[in-house]
Amino acid sequence: MTGSAVRPPAYQQLADELRAEITSGRLQPGERLPPEPELCVKIGVSRSTVREALRLLASQHLIVTTRGVTGGSFVSHPDAEQLADGLSTGFALLTHSANVGFADLLELRRALEVPAAGLAATRRTDGHLTELRGALFDPAIDDFDTMMAAHAAFHRAMSKATGNPLFELVGSPLYQASYGEEVIGSLPEDYWGRIDGDHRRLLGCVLARDAEGATKAAAEHLDYIARTVR
Repeated sequence: MTGSAVRPPAYQQLADELRAEITSGRLQPGERLPPEPELCVKIGVSRSTVREALRLLASQHLIVTTRGVTGGSFVSHPDAEQLADGLSTGFALLTHSANVGFADLLELRRALEVPAAGLAATRRTDGHLTELRGALFDPAIDDFDTMMAAHAAFHRAMSKATGNPLFELVGSPLYQASYGEEVIGSLPEDYWGRIDGDHRRLLGCVLARDAEGATKAAAEHLDYIARTVR
C-alpha cells in the first residue's frame, strides 16, 4: 500500500535481533547462540530462515559456526583485521564520491597516524618490529603496485604496534585507497625514494622508543604527501 513500510525478510529481522544481542554485549564473545530448533520455536520461523540469518551473521564476522557433536554457532572473538573488512566497502564508496577528496583522506590520516606513531614507539614489541621491517620496499627495484602494497602494509603495522585494536580497525580501510591515473602520472621521480626514507626514519624512532621523534616523523611524512600529491 502507498506510504506503508516494506517489511524486511524474516531472516533479515532475525539477523538484526541477534546482531543487536551481540553488539550490545548481551551475547559475549565465545558464547553459544541458541540451537537452530530452539530459534525456530522462539522466533516462529522455519529452519531455512534461521540458517540464512546465521549465514548472514557469519559473513559479517559476528559468529562462527562449527559442526559436530559439540558444534553450533558461537559469537566471534573480535578481530580488528576482519572487522576492518566490513568498513572497507563503505569507506571505498565515500572516497570515490564527489563529497570526499584526497585532502579529506589526509586529514583523517593525520588525526590517526601522528598519535599512533608515538604510541607505537612506546608500546611496540619485537614482533611489531619484524612486521614493520617486512613492509619496507626498495624504490630502486620495486614496481608501483609493490610499493603501494608495502606502503599500506607498513602503516597497518604501525597501527597494530599501538597495542590499541581500535587504531587498527579504523586505520586499515584508509590504506586501501588507490591513486588515480592522473595522480600517478604527476608524482615526482624521487617520490617513492622519499616515502621509503620516511618509513625507515619512522621505524628507527619506533626501534629507539622515541615517541617524540616518531610523532614528528609521522607529521612530516604526511606534510610531504600533502604538498606533493594533487
